[in-house]
Amino acid sequence: MIIKSLELADFRNYETLDINFDKGTNILYGDNAQGKTNILEAIYVSATTKSHKGSKDREIIHFDKEEAHIRTYLEKEDVEYKVDMHLRKNKSKGIAIDGKKLKKAADLMGLLNIVFFSPEDLAIIKNGPSERRRFADMELCQLDSFYLYNLNHYNKIINQRNKLLKDMYFNPGLKETLNIWDSQLVSFGSKIIERRSIFAGQLCEIINDIHSKLSGGKEKLTVKYEPDVSIENFEEKMKENQEKDIRSKMTSTGPHRDDFSFIVNGIDIRRYGSQGQQRTAALSLKLSEIELVKKVTKDTPVLLLDDVLSELDSNRQNYLLNSIGEIQTIITCTGLDEFVNNRFEINRIFEVTNGVVERK
Repeated sequence: MIIKSLELADFRNYETLDINFDKGTNILYGDNAQGKTNILEAIYVSATTKSHKGSKDREIIHFDKEEAHIRTYLEKEDVEYKVDMHLRKNKSKGIAIDGKKLKKAADLMGLLNIVFFSPEDLAIIKNGPSERRRFADMELCQLDSFYLYNLNHYNKIINQRNKLLKDMYFNPGLKETLNIWDSQLVSFGSKIIERRSIFAGQLCEIINDIHSKLSGGKEKLTVKYEPDVSIENFEEKMKENQEKDIRSKMTSTGPHRDDFSFIVNGIDIRRYGSQGQQRTAALSLKLSEIELVKKVTKDTPVLLLDDVLSELDSNRQNYLLNSIGEIQTIITCTGLDEFVNNRFEINRIFEVTNGVVERK
């Protein structure tokens, strides 16, 4: 899997951009706030339909324009694809593959597999459960269309059920319809719980060896899935918590409250780990993500590294760079010294200055 080129129009600070990537390692360098990360964001949007920052479409369109375009040319298993994405401030996005319009944005998922690594990801272990769920969801949605289907439906039902709980304050008679939503929530939620459990197991098979090498053989890392509720007692818990949910006007039970724990040598490093342990585990998690994509898809993902090397010490830098191997990688940084010092092979270099990209 490689991205051959990217074209942008009125995306963030780019009025126009046409950039051709090498199948190996590509460096985008320049001062901060010049537009390097915007290029990675455009690639991420073209793969997942969403911004890695959580930005809305209207926020990533050039401030004085009403629409933007992303056109991505990629090659997968010797077949070339063109992904066209039309972003509009006041309408839903339009997506086409090779000129054929997609009925649902979700149909794009899985065509281009991306692993995105930013400095914020180094805090995924110590931050709240929502970020760990988001990590699992974004990876599973790329790898499993069935999971994406179940997650989309589950989220819609949660929103509708929460609205119903609020409406019941003014119209108590609506309580009769609550069991209908609960039944659907259990149905879709149980499938999410089952798939997340498998995902944690797949990660465990990969991550321990990677983390052991990163820690010089001193640490054993295990990822554990912590479901808010089991499949077996999901329905019962929903019934038990109905009155509490009515009082709080929020759904208190389900996989939207799940978490994942990271155990190093028997210690939960979310709470008791040092910052160094947490950052090393986060790096192990991202490297495991790469290996999991390879294993499931029988192909390599495209790796996007957003100024993450400056946040790692030399040992972790070297391990990350040496782990890239044959994967197409696009890296942003403020200077080239870190690569020169590592004697790292660079295939193509671009300088980014105020929304203008020049190949060096």
